[in-house]
Amino acid sequence: MKPLSLLRHSFEHGVHPAHHKAQTEDLPIQRVPFVKDYVMPLGQHIGVPSRAVVVAGERVRRGQIIAEPGGFVSTALHSPVTGTIREVGNFRGADGRFAPAIAIEADPFATQQVDAGAAQDWESLSLEKFIEAVQMAGIVGLGGAAFPSHVKLSVPDGVRIRHLLVNGAECEPYLTNDHRLMVERPDALLDGAEIVRQKLGAEETIIGVESNKPDAIEIIRRHIQPGQPVRVVPLKVKYPQGAEKMMIKSVFGKEVPAGQLPRDVEVNVNNVGTIVAIADYFLRGLPLIERVLTVAGPGVTYPANLVVPLGTPVREVVRFCGGLKGESREIIMGGPMMGRPIASLDVPVLKGCSGVLVFTEAETARRKEYPCISCGRCLEACPYFLNPSRLARLSRARMYDAMKAYHVFDCVECGCCTFACPSSIPIVQLIRTAKDDLTHRKEPEE
Repeated sequence: MKPLSLLRHSFEHGVHPAHHKAQTEDLPIQRVPFVKDYVMPLGQHIGVPSRAVVVAGERVRRGQIIAEPGGFVSTALHSPVTGTIREVGNFRGADGRFAPAIAIEADPFATQQVDAGAAQDWESLSLEKFIEAVQMAGIVGLGGAAFPSHVKLSVPDGVRIRHLLVNGAECEPYLTNDHRLMVERPDALLDGAEIVRQKLGAEETIIGVESNKPDAIEIIRRHIQPGQPVRVVPLKVKYPQGAEKMMIKSVFGKEVPAGQLPRDVEVNVNNVGTIVAIADYFLRGLPLIERVLTVAGPGVTYPANLVVPLGTPVREVVRFCGGLKGESREIIMGGPMMGRPIASLDVPVLKGCSGVLVFTEAETARRKEYPCISCGRCLEACPYFLNPSRLARLSRARMYDAMKAYHVFDCVECGCCTFACPSSIPIVQLIRTAKDDLTHRKEPEE
């Protein structure tokens, strides 16, 4: 592995979408007022949905467990407010489908203060107990994927983690929530990183930040104590710099082979928000009941960076930001490259919701699609060196099984191929359809 000073801190391929971060990058984080109704879906993370442990009519406190993990790849769920369980049933989610969730009516007279427990003696916890605590805190990857954090921290026997890599790239356009966390809460970030580093037995912590966030880089560096095994690495601005494998390539100059994980190259990667959430739990006793997100886009009246209780309806978040402009046409949960349109303004904010972006007709009008001209731009853009045009053709022909031979599951759906395509072919959407079919297809009964 080359010394970090000799690396160019970038990766092959990728694209350069406009940043569109000026709307919110200098706006301090605000807190959204509490509202009347909250809905907490049981499947807010990758893996097995949580299992409700409350019933209709039961009174709950803010921060109280309302659902326990449904398996190992699952997390606990906590009430975002003090109030009463209104219903445990099926509710419409962001994708338009109905799924099990817990509806809570907030107590209008409650202070909504968290009965936070005392700071935990995390140093005395075994790795097994530490991982269990992270699971029961409900912490997941807050960069958007919502992968249960305790699973990522569960290192198999014989595997060594030498580097904790904290992902502060935030390469998606418009989003600035991680940026503001790094600027406003550097101590919590460094405390959380030190907790994870020590529990993993890593030699050092490296915080990767794209160079378009010079204030965050400077503030974090200023808060690093002498002798602390932490360094900040400025990264070249390119999408998808925040993808795990791309960041490892940029920081260490090392490829993570197809089918392998960062731990196979002795690295553990966690998002900035996730690390801060770990610090909040172990040092303040605060489980994951709220998150920071960015509200931005041409269609919102007052863009903002907000702390929002989980389960808050998107409608209330947008209302706090002055409401929608008349020409608004689409709302995306997440970033514009990997986020997805929501089915209704009444869907709740989830653990993996890093942004609420409001777009007008100008941004959402579908361009006319033309035949593929075999220009190869999607191949040049794909950071995973796949053949997106071939995968798209196979998907159109519904030859989903054949796509496995072309490594369709190595695709992270970053959208670089669609962004680069001059024929306006919805390549990533076609690949997503195939992956969804292959993932959820039921095996024929014998």
